[in-house]
Amino acid sequence: MARQRGFEPGTRLPEQQIASLCNVSRTPVRAALSLLAERGVVRWEADTGYHLAVDLTAQSAISAELPAAEEDELAEAILRDRSARRLDQTVTAAGLMRRYSAERKTVLKALNKLTEENLLDRAPGQSWLFRRTPDDPEAQGESYEFRLLLEPAAILIPGFRLDGARAAALRQGMDALSAQPDAAFDTREFQRLDMDFHGMIAEGCANRFVADALADHLRLRRLPGIYAGVNVFRLRQSLLEHLNILDHLESRQYEVAADLLRIHLRLSRNQRPQAASRGAPRAVRHDQPAGMTRIN
Repeated sequence: MARQRGFEPGTRLPEQQIASLCNVSRTPVRAALSLLAERGVVRWEADTGYHLAVDLTAQSAISAELPAAEEDELAEAILRDRSARRLDQTVTAAGLMRRYSAERKTVLKALNKLTEENLLDRAPGQSWLFRRTPDDPEAQGESYEFRLLLEPAAILIPGFRLDGARAAALRQGMDALSAQPDAAFDTREFQRLDMDFHGMIAEGCANRFVADALADHLRLRRLPGIYAGVNVFRLRQSLLEHLNILDHLESRQYEVAADLLRIHLRLSRNQRPQAASRGAPRAVRHDQPAGMTRIN
């Protein structure tokens, strides 16, 4: 939440406000803040409570360092094994208990989590069915066709609203990642930023059905290895394309932003960076020196 809203170091973190935004009680929020205080991410002040202690745009590895709930770890393991085809399309609670040596309650929590995220469907009896995910070339092509139909349209539907704070936080994160050398380029951080960027577009759409369809599909792209085979050059280029789209969204040039998004999705689908300039409208970053044009 702090990342999405662009909170700066020193920002106060009221328990009740966070509980309301996260739709939980204050008890887990208090526990989470206490844990973050132990890690030095937040600090406690007797008079005013918790405050953000770090610059989140410069701390991309924080989420990777934090412990996960047992059911969250199991859910990720299930996704990894399904992505690697070590699990059939249909699974049962009993089978997962044996495979992962996990308690029934933990397995059921993990299955419920994946069901809520629309990655699984409940099947007859004590079984669950994996939804079709973009984890093979054919499915990835269909995924991009789906997104090409809906994502640019989400921007052009009257009433689109950009979350300014979230956009600013994303810009900072993408600039920070772009500055990393190839050897240190963090693919997991790219995935987080990529999901947040496209999620922001989905959430900004004024049509709830389009927004929900895009959000549901975006969750399918959480599978491990979704960026396997994509080289760092292409990932860097994607960051530049995201930033160009942001420039035009912030300027309310929605037609241009939608055009750039179509090109971005086509390039990502084809994974051919050399085709980047074909058909793309020229876009100049406002903060670039005169004469320098970003190639899309």
